[in-house]
Amino acid sequence: MRLLYFILPFLIFVNTCNAQDKFDNEENDTVKKLAPVIIITKQQSPDRMPETKDNVLFSGKKNEVLKLSNINGNLTNNNAREIFARIPGVTIWENEGSGIQINVGVRGLSPNRSWELNTRQNGVDMSADVFGYPEAYYNPPLEAVETIQMVRGGASLQFGPQFGGMLNYVLKREKDKPFSFETQNTIGSYRLVSFFNAIGGKYKKWSYYVYNHSRSAKGWRENNRFQARNTHAFVEYRFSDKTKISSEYTNSDYEMQQPGGLTDAQFEANPRQSIRSRNWFGVPWNIFAINFDTKVNPNFDVNVKAFGLIGERNSVGFTAAANIEDVISTTTNQFANRRVDSDTYKNLGIENRNLYRYQLGKTTQNLAFGVRLYQAKTERFQKGKGTTGSDFDMSIESKYPTDLEFTTKNAALFVENQFKITNKFSITPGIRYEHINSTAEGRIDIVSGNDVNVDQKTIVRNKPLFGLGLEYKWMKTNFYANISQAFRPVLFSDLTPAAIIDVVDPNLKDASGYNADLGYRGVYKGFVNFDFSVFYLSYKNRVGGIRQFINNNPTQGTYLLRTNLGETRNKGIEGFIGVNITKMIGIEKPYGNLDVFVSMSFIDSRYVDFKTTTTSGSAPNIIITETNLAGNQVENAPRYIHNFGMSWGNNNFSATVQYKMSGKIFTDANNTVTPSANSQTGNLDGYKIVDFSSEYKFQKNYNLRTGVNNVFDKSYATRRSSGYPGPGILPGEGRTFYISIGAKF
Repeated sequence: MRLLYFILPFLIFVNTCNAQDKFDNEENDTVKKLAPVIIITKQQSPDRMPETKDNVLFSGKKNEVLKLSNINGNLTNNNAREIFARIPGVTIWENEGSGIQINVGVRGLSPNRSWELNTRQNGVDMSADVFGYPEAYYNPPLEAVETIQMVRGGASLQFGPQFGGMLNYVLKREKDKPFSFETQNTIGSYRLVSFFNAIGGKYKKWSYYVYNHSRSAKGWRENNRFQARNTHAFVEYRFSDKTKISSEYTNSDYEMQQPGGLTDAQFEANPRQSIRSRNWFGVPWNIFAINFDTKVNPNFDVNVKAFGLIGERNSVGFTAAANIEDVISTTTNQFANRRVDSDTYKNLGIENRNLYRYQLGKTTQNLAFGVRLYQAKTERFQKGKGTTGSDFDMSIESKYPTDLEFTTKNAALFVENQFKITNKFSITPGIRYEHINSTAEGRIDIVSGNDVNVDQKTIVRNKPLFGLGLEYKWMKTNFYANISQAFRPVLFSDLTPAAIIDVVDPNLKDASGYNADLGYRGVYKGFVNFDFSVFYLSYKNRVGGIRQFINNNPTQGTYLLRTNLGETRNKGIEGFIGVNITKMIGIEKPYGNLDVFVSMSFIDSRYVDFKTTTTSGSAPNIIITETNLAGNQVENAPRYIHNFGMSWGNNNFSATVQYKMSGKIFTDANNTVTPSANSQTGNLDGYKIVDFSSEYKFQKNYNLRTGVNNVFDKSYATRRSSGYPGPGILPGEGRTFYISIGAKF
């Protein structure tokens, strides 16, 4: 804290002196001229999408756009807590401090690798498999991101069926100069070192942008070091003002030592400790895309994206529960063999989006329609017997007991039409039709030296989704409403039994339901930015496991049947308001901008109907007891998430303080309160965290950024884990500092 008290007044003093120098030097023979004042206005973040953009209809849909250049925050470490603070209702998991994986969810949905969202980079899929395994192991470095776009459940018709909506990271581009160079170099606590360098330009008919981002750190916790690299290249050629084509390639690779989970007692004693020194995780990731845009005529725009993904997920470690020590055996004088798991992903797709404008009466109507073709192949290798060593070694003895192959084939059509009844009121109905073919085959285990293969399983679905949006404009504000169907396709893990005797229901259905929004948003007199809404989310046919008697005979034991078990409903209130205080009272020119914001959400996520079973006794006297989770809170869904922030900025300096409050959560569907011995279940207390960040711009082209995350060094945790990145309670980071110097020419 003493460092903050020193830095803030010092930078304000330097900035004031610079401003005075400009004032004194700007004069002529008769009149003293004021230097132009560049006001940094952060009050307008988040922005909202226009009615149409990039051949997509956004009218009537709840959406937010974060322009990262208008937000102070720890971009180097992808600090999602700071960056997403202005979007109400976002739940964030903090597994470790690297920020390599951004784990966000909305409206009480699971944040696990953002898998309830359709995650994209520049409009292209970036998750492992959109349908069978929608986890985002890759995220772009936020220093390379220009804007983050989030569209809630109303995105399901134009982007895909996920309940959470669509999350799109739009990368930076140089749009004016023939050549530009940007660099940002950061050091921080626990040996954090980061380098971001980019070049870009626009010359005649060509545009290009290339960046490289490298980052490494020892980590706040023990056994938590990482190194990451991300490289991106983009080139575009404009045939004319109406037609252009571009290609881009992203290559990312990271290795991370995972400190694992802790028991509650270990967490209370020292959250920085780690009892796992041999656990590693690595992800090489490649994304390819070709983008074609043309205007067929003034009223008809066409976009085609062809894309591909090649990636891997590799892990090796001792994965026992947190209350089991990883120690050298007195018999073998060695550690236990580690478990090795590896996935490979190979995906291809093409997506076409069109926007057609036509007259109906005296108003222009907007018709958005398109088609999508997609194929994904995943090879999954699990339970490999790894080495007894400690480094990142994927070697195994013999072969993987689990060797599975999953394929997904998808074709989709969608159409939405914005009917403008008047210039102020519009109705937007739409439909999406999905055809999905998912298959699973291969070996699930090896027993007594013999392969146990799973019969090829195939699920074919033909699913229509319907939606309706309404919007009424009033001055610079609008009322909006939307209801859209959504579904969550059966995951790969649902298609294959976890054990040999377990059974997958042949009639297993995709989870289905809908999102509904009703809200009021806009800008009032240029100094108030707001969005208040209520939502309702129905999530039916959730998949789970329920115990059954083998051959319906208690004397033969039990098996786990994976099937559709019930429904959850999430409902709540989301609100954002940002006020530019100095603009409101008319003193922004001499005093800069003082901006305050509040982002609040109240969420009630509950099971309406969900069967579950427990077993007691042993054969021939096994008893299966069936209960229902109706009324229980959904796991990992806090009842409230509130963010409060204050920013001040003038032409050179800006600083932001943010305060986050998040309510307690249950970490299992049974709503267990007391932590289990292995700390994989039990509730987690809410937490309150303060973050500070600032930026000083000097000599026109240079900047100095600094910040403190978790200013008051609070001890907290956002999740418990039953598997990777390590069973047990996963601590959030304590107080960390960073300082960064950058330039752009």
